[in-house]
This record gives sequence, C-alpha cells and structure tokens, in this order.
Amino acid sequence: MQVFKKIDYYKTWFSMLDIDIQAEFIALQQKELDPHSFTFYTSVSVMSSSKIEGEEMEVDSYVKHKMLNVEYLPELTQKPNDLYNAYLFAKDNTLSELNFSKAHALVSEHLLPLNQRGVLRNTEMLVMEHKTGKIQYEATPKIILKKEYMNFWKEVAALIKQDLTIEQVFYYAAIIHLVFVNIHPFNDGNGRSARLLEKWFLAEKLGERAWYLQTEKYYYKNVNEYYKNLSRLGLFYEVLDYEKALPFLLMIPKSLVFDK
Repeated sequence: MQVFKKIDYYKTWFSMLDIDIQAEFIALQQKELDPHSFTFYTSVSVMSSSKIEGEEMEVDSYVKHKMLNVEYLPELTQKPNDLYNAYLFAKDNTLSELNFSKAHALVSEHLLPLNQRGVLRNTEMLVMEHKTGKIQYEATPKIILKKEYMNFWKEVAALIKQDLTIEQVFYYAAIIHLVFVNIHPFNDGNGRSARLLEKWFLAEKLGERAWYLQTEKYYYKNVNEYYKNLSRLGLFYEVLDYEKALPFLLMIPKSLVFDK
C-alpha cells in the first residue's frame, strides 16, 4: 500500500497554515551560532524526545551533562546518550534505510538486546501511551510488516530525490513521522526514532541548519496534544483514517515559532 499517496491533503494543510515557514526558516539560517550551539540544541532535542518516552532526567540537567560534563547516575544518562549518538550519526550520514537501521541500533543500545537492534520485529505490536498505559493503536501486523516497511522506504527515497518547496518538506517530514509511528517496525525505540527520522529528513532536504529546529521540544511541551493527534486515526493499521491526520501534520510548523 502506497501510504504517502493516500495522504493527499497537502492543499488543505497548506490552506490552514498561519505560519510563514520560509520566513521562519530563513531567520533560523541567519541566526548567529557559536561552536557549542549544535551540542546545546541537540541536547535539548534529545532529552525532549526522551522525556516523551518517560525518561526521568530533566532537559536542563541533560544540557549541563553534555555542555559542562556534569556527571549523573548512568541510569539517567545512558538512553539519552544513546539517542544523542544516533543524532551525531545522522548528522554525518545521508538518510537511507540502511543508515536508519544503524541509527536505530545506536538508539536502542540500552533498550534492546543486540540481535534486535536495527532489526524488524517478528511479533505483533500494540502501541500504548506511556503515562496512562492506554492502548493507542495496533501497529502493522507482522505478516505484512516487511512489505510495508520496504514500501515506506521506497517512498522516502523518492521524496529525497524530488524537488520540493520548503512547505512540502515540512509537510512530508510530518507524514514520514506519522506513518513510521503507525508501522512501528521495531520492538522498542520507535517513538525516539520517528522524531529523529523527521529531523533527518528535514536536514536532508534543507541543510544542516535543520538540526537546530526544535520540533522535539515542541512535541514534548505539547505532549498530550501530540499523543491525542497520533491516536486520532483509529485503532487498527489496515483501516487507519488518514483524513484525521491534519491536526498532527499541523503541529510541525508551530515548532518554528513556539519558543520565541
């Protein structure tokens, strides 16, 4: 199933935008940065994404850990540091299925045994909201997982090659995030990997400054809305209603302006 082609709501999404994406991204490109800026912004992104998954460490504390070498208990820093290493890997490598598998192996170093890192699950998967334990939806059935995942990457690869407007780049970054989460291809680390994948696609299309976008922080600061919008589509993968995806797809432009 060619999911991206089924989610043909770009015109509606664009008509609902109240943020000038191009102007805001140009402002980010023109922002003066120092040699430590990447570490700072990536630390905020990594810990925000980790907090969405229930990690205990505070964002400010993790920034101190990365910027000032402040030591904390290993159980607080190990999984965020794994995710940080995956961001470093992504920054230095092109986005592809193979490289993404390598990134997931880094993300899941303290989540999964070695033989499950970067490897598709071979079990069924129920996706639950970590705070309430409530079932959000049933991920791709294992019998079609490999096919769906291969089709997903074919469509991502086609988008990478395609000339897109900056608005289309943001739209499809959110689509990629949403569809990946719905597929939920790995035994763990899917949420963190989805947010990394979204950022990686933005950087692949828009250049290095995209790594300074604070999409993950925006999702964390609006985590209840984030989960609500992810769950709007329904419970079962094969009958998800992508007409209900617009509230989620409209979150990503807001990340450009929420922290000003």
